Amino acid sequence: MKVKEKIMEFVFLLTAIVSVVAVVLICVFLFANGIPAMKEIGFAEFLTGTKWKPGNDKYGIFPMILGSIYVTGGALIIGVPVGVLMSIFLARFCPAKLYKVLKPIVDLLAGIPSIVYGFFGLVVLVPLIREHFDSRGQSILCAAILLGIMILPTIIGASEPTIRAVDESYYEGALALGATHERSVFTVIVPAAKSGIFAAIVLGVGRALGETMAVMMVVGNQPRVTHNVLEGIRTLTTNIVMEMGYATDLHREALIATGVVLFVFILIINLCFSLIKRSGKE
Repeated sequence: MKVKEKIMEFVFLLTAIVSVVAVVLICVFLFANGIPAMKEIGFAEFLTGTKWKPGNDKYGIFPMILGSIYVTGGALIIGVPVGVLMSIFLARFCPAKLYKVLKPIVDLLAGIPSIVYGFFGLVVLVPLIREHFDSRGQSILCAAILLGIMILPTIIGASEPTIRAVDESYYEGALALGATHERSVFTVIVPAAKSGIFAAIVLGVGRALGETMAVMMVVGNQPRVTHNVLEGIRTLTTNIVMEMGYATDLHREALIATGVVLFVFILIINLCFSLIKRSGKE
């Protein structure tokens, strides 16, 4: 028995080391190839430049940063209210028979490949926006709606267990004081689970920010600065995917540097998640 425990202990330690080494290697690759490119282009020019024209040696990623923020922000505006309310419904209002139907559907949404979401956006959302708005269809709005749908499983899956984990005595105490079921849930249970809900939203941000294929099919992929949600734009992830296949020399290094910026954004999101989780424990 002790031999088996030692073997499993070694296996777990080995897998942990492999995970850490993989993250370190990714960081080393990104920063070793990306930072020199930023220095050559100029940090200010690279981060705040509005022109992305590799043929003219212009590598400004500000339009892509802005595009990622717009698309991710729009997805949160659409997805967070629906996701949080859905998780509250599943945890506190949903009948058992209906729960057995809705929960697998939510889980199924998480398993649908990104390319399928992108195809749905291309054949359904794009023509719909083109028909009802003065737009080509492939736009910030279309990408935000699609991403809002895609982050629902992440938000619901992380929020629902948090809401269920709230001590039942809080709910019972509210009922004892004369509160209705709905009032008890929204004034006692939900505030008690707010740290978990915020953490779920942070996870949704990471999901939306890192999405590539689905966004690339519906966002328009135009590297420009615009404040019109009906116009196309390009995100950091789509910029890398679209040009990495043929990029060389400084162009390729600039795309890797774009990955560094995206990596830093993800690190900031993970830091926020850790802080929220820690504050919830306190």
